[in-house]
Amino acid sequence: MDSIGKYIRQYRTERKMRQEDLAEKANLSPNYIGMIERGEKIPSLETLIDILNALEVSADMVLCDVLKTGYKVKSSVFSEKISALPKNEQERIYDVVDTLIRHAQ
Repeated sequence: MDSIGKYIRQYRTERKMRQEDLAEKANLSPNYIGMIERGEKIPSLETLIDILNALEVSADMVLCDVLKTGYKVKSSVFSEKISALPKNEQERIYDVVDTLIRHAQ
């Protein structure tokens, strides 16, 4: 469950938000946000929803490591990130992934 806090921190920093900013938007204390991000606390469903709404992310993006379908979500997120790159970078990444898959079989 530590991954929930890890992803909350990741999406918060991607949005250039401080813990204080997220806490204010989610009506929580900055200390509580810090405890969640460090994996010391697991938020209630209601609190998690408030955090996700404040970050403007879906639950599957934060829960991808604890859900059985998490790899589908990760694959989708990676696909979006890769598609935003220049074509030459996309090809380079796909070549690396293809090589890894061939060696895993």
